[in-house]
Amino acid sequence: MSQIRKILGQRWPWFAAAGLVVALYLAQFVRISLELPAPERPNGTVADIEKLSDRDDVNVLFILVDTLRADRLSTYGYERPTAPFLDKLAENGVLFGSHLAQSSWTKCSMASLWTGLYPVRAGVTRFEHVLSQDARMPAEILSENGFFTAGLYRNGWVEGYFGFDQGFEVYTRPTSKLVDASIRLANPTLKGGGTDEDAVLAAMEFLRIYGDERWFLYLHLMDVHEYLYDEDSAQFGTDYSSVYDNSVLRTNLVMDEFYKYLEREGYLENTLIVITSDHGEAFGERGSEGHARAVYRETTEVPMIMSLPFKIPGGVVVDQRTQNVDVWPTILDLLGIEGLGEVDGKSQVPALLAAARNESLDDDGTSFAHLDQNWGRRGANIADNVAVLKDGYRYMQEKKPDGSLKEELFNSREDAAELTDLINDDAETTERLRGLAEGYLERTPPWDIPDMLEIDEIQLNQLRALGYSIP
Repeated sequence: MSQIRKILGQRWPWFAAAGLVVALYLAQFVRISLELPAPERPNGTVADIEKLSDRDDVNVLFILVDTLRADRLSTYGYERPTAPFLDKLAENGVLFGSHLAQSSWTKCSMASLWTGLYPVRAGVTRFEHVLSQDARMPAEILSENGFFTAGLYRNGWVEGYFGFDQGFEVYTRPTSKLVDASIRLANPTLKGGGTDEDAVLAAMEFLRIYGDERWFLYLHLMDVHEYLYDEDSAQFGTDYSSVYDNSVLRTNLVMDEFYKYLEREGYLENTLIVITSDHGEAFGERGSEGHARAVYRETTEVPMIMSLPFKIPGGVVVDQRTQNVDVWPTILDLLGIEGLGEVDGKSQVPALLAAARNESLDDDGTSFAHLDQNWGRRGANIADNVAVLKDGYRYMQEKKPDGSLKEELFNSREDAAELTDLINDDAETTERLRGLAEGYLERTPPWDIPDMLEIDEIQLNQLRALGYSIP
C-alpha cells in the first residue's frame, strides 16, 4: 500500500487533470443528483466531542477563504444574507465569535496559522521570506499519523517554494477550466487563474482517488479576494462594497455545493470541517480600502466555524477571544494527536467544551496581529504595525523607519467598530499595552534566521497578478 500511495502521490496531478474532464462532465448532473436523499448525520453531545480523540476514522477538511471579513457575514450579524451556507454550518456546529488573524497579508498570516507562532516567531514578514524547514507543520504531523495529505491552493503567496508544501504528499494549484462567459462579462478584471469551482472539482477528484483512506485536505479559495460573482450571487448591488458581498455569497454557494457532495457521498459522519480566513478587507473606515496595509479590526477580524462529524443541535458559540495561532493546536487536540510543540497559540478545546455546557471560562490572554508595512519593498527598513488585544482593548502601534511612533487605543466593548481613539484619555492602559507590544517585537524565531528566496520575475508577475504592488 505504501508503494501504491507513493506512485499515486507522484502522479496524482496527472490523474486529477484527467479526472477533471470526467468531473466537468458529471458536474452537469450535480444539481439533479442533489435532489437524492443524503445520509442523515447523527446528533452529538459534549461527550461525543470529548471522544473524538479516541476515534481513528476522522478526516480533516480545512477550508481557507481568502479575504473573508467576519462582520460582513450574516453568520456574524451582518444585515445582508451573505452567508447562508455558513449559517447552516454554525446552526449545528461551532462558531468562534471573536477570532483574530495574525496579519492582514496572506503570506505572513498563513505562516502564523500553520505554525501556531506569531509573525515575529514564524519569521515570515517580508515578501522574500521562506518558512523555515525547521518549522513543524500540521501536514507533517498528520502524515506521520496515517493521513494522506493534500493541499489545493489558488493564492501564489502560499506556493510550495515559500515553504508551505511541507508535509503535503500532494500540493498543487487546481487545473483551471474555461470560465463561463456570463461570469467573465460581470467580472471584466478577472485574471486567468480560474475560479473556486476548479478547486472544488479537484477536491472531488481527490476524494474519488483517496476517499477510502484517512485524509487531510486543505482548500485555499480565492474568489472573495478577486471579488468574483455571477448571476446567481448578484444580489446586493454594484458598488465596491456590494460587489464584495456578492462574491461572499457566491463563495457560500460554491462551498454549499461541495458540502452537499460530501453529504451525499457519506463523508460527513467522519469528517471534521474547519473554515476560517487569513485576513479581512477594509472599505474606507480609515480612508483606505483593501488589505496588507495595517492590522486594524476590519482587516484582522475573521470568521472561524467548525463542523463536527455529528450535529450539535442549536450549535455552540465560543465567545472568548480566539486567533489563528490557536487553529491547529485546537484541531490536533480534538483528534488526540501530539501537537506542534512550543507554540504561541493554544488549544481552544476547553473553551469549546465549556461553551457546549453553557459554562463560562475565564480568559485573560493577550493576542497580537502584526504587519511589516514595508513587506513588499526591496531593501526598505522595517516598519512594524502591531496590534495588541487584551481586556477588551485594541492598542495599535505603528513604528516608522525614521524612528517616529504613532499610537492608537480603542475600547472594543464600547466601540464595536473601533473608530474612537482613546490614546489621550487612558494613559494607564496605553502604557501597559505598549509594554506588551515592545515585548512582542523582541521575540525571535525558534530557528536561527528566516530563510530567503531570490524570487524571479515570473514569480513576481504571478504575485502582482493578485493585485499587490511589488517593485
